[in-house]
Amino acid sequence: MASLRSAVRLAPRAQFVRPTNTSRTLPLAQRSYATARQRPADDGKTSNEAEQGSEDMSGGMEDINMNGNYPDPNLTSALPVKRQFRDPYADWWDPQERRNYGETVHEDNDILGIFSPEEYTHFTPGWGAVLIGCFVATFSGLCFTVAQFYPDRASIPRTFPDGLEKELGGPLSPRAPIAPFDSASFVEGGSRSSKAQQAM
Repeated sequence: MASLRSAVRLAPRAQFVRPTNTSRTLPLAQRSYATARQRPADDGKTSNEAEQGSEDMSGGMEDINMNGNYPDPNLTSALPVKRQFRDPYADWWDPQERRNYGETVHEDNDILGIFSPEEYTHFTPGWGAVLIGCFVATFSGLCFTVAQFYPDRASIPRTFPDGLEKELGGPLSPRAPIAPFDSASFVEGGSRSSKAQQAM
């Protein structure tokens, strides 16, 4: 079965295919299709293997993913690698995007492109925690050292008898006299001034 499958796949490339002038369409039940073998995408793939994988995916008549037979980027040369991790000094056709001519665009190109947000790879999370811990320990040690050697105040606050409670208006201080009730200000029609204006 495997030899038959490879023969069917290589049949269009064979030199002994006889030319026909008439097109013949087989019924759907009698048709046979070459199915592409899944090839894992990795950086060690040669250009010939990548090209063969692209031909295998685009050569069939089946549209498994229902995307117009667009080649699966995971099986071709367009590996799902963020462009920032590609070699910036390599001989790219498009040096800014780090992309070669004719390279299949990945379906997640908006997050894999060079203008997508940069992945922070300067420190691992563990080393970042070590650095933050060192900063907290250093700052805490400095605060403790300053607290131990900081000199006391040279003077003490002044004290007064009863804490100036009477002078500052405490509960024992004398209260100001309250004005007696002035009934003249509450007359019909308003205050004294309005009543005086009405009399004039």
